[in-house]
Amino acid sequence: MHGVLRLRPRFASETCGFAQDDKLEKMTRRRWIADEVSGSRAALVGAHADHLSRVLRARIGQEFDISAGDKVRRGRITSITEGRIEFDLGDDLSAPAPIRVTLALSIFKFDRMEWAIEKCTELGVSRILPVIARRTDSHSAAAASKRVERWQRIARQAAEQSRQAAPPEISQPIKLKDAVALPGKTRIVLSESEQQLMLKDVLRADLSDDLVLALGPEGGWTGSELQLFSGANWLAASLGDTILRTETAAIAAMAVVASELSSAR
Repeated sequence: MHGVLRLRPRFASETCGFAQDDKLEKMTRRRWIADEVSGSRAALVGAHADHLSRVLRARIGQEFDISAGDKVRRGRITSITEGRIEFDLGDDLSAPAPIRVTLALSIFKFDRMEWAIEKCTELGVSRILPVIARRTDSHSAAAASKRVERWQRIARQAAEQSRQAAPPEISQPIKLKDAVALPGKTRIVLSESEQQLMLKDVLRADLSDDLVLALGPEGGWTGSELQLFSGANWLAASLGDTILRTETAAIAAMAVVASELSSAR
């Protein structure tokens, strides 16, 4: 006698129907940072829109998370044309409070610097200031201002990929004396000559939501530069005994900051 074959679900979530599917969709839905926002409408334009339409094959009716000014909202595509995609904006979506961290990053080899900018953006940095230090290569310093637009584009792509609400601000290069004068509740210069005080210990003792980190170029800060920071009441800290490349130090420092700020919330 043949009975009815009854299959048991392999996972408990399979019995939860659309509620689980909707939750998963919210977790995985791609986020885009709008180029234009007006009321309940938003748009991506130019190459930004073409990437979504041509590479990701966007369709009318498709939904994404849209960062629109100071809010993240559900967006539904209503129009796709050459160089432009328009959205109707719906409900506000919850978004974590941004980490207010300024990274004063001494200019170094551009390919490695781009990698540092991308990864620090993914870790939540809110502002990156390229700094011309004593040991910055003169050719890199001269060409840096022409790279800012590219750095901003890299940061924007990284912010969207990592679901940040906004990309970090990236300014034109500044001189060291201007970097030393940056305001901030907690200002820390990463120094290879610091032997005792670790970055994580400084953050645990003096953690604020308005933090400035300064990182030297390849070859490190000069003694006179460190004296400038000290004279302006910056705290010196170390990432440990290992000598790190500048891009590695930047990423490691941001990872420590993100971890400490997350623990404090």
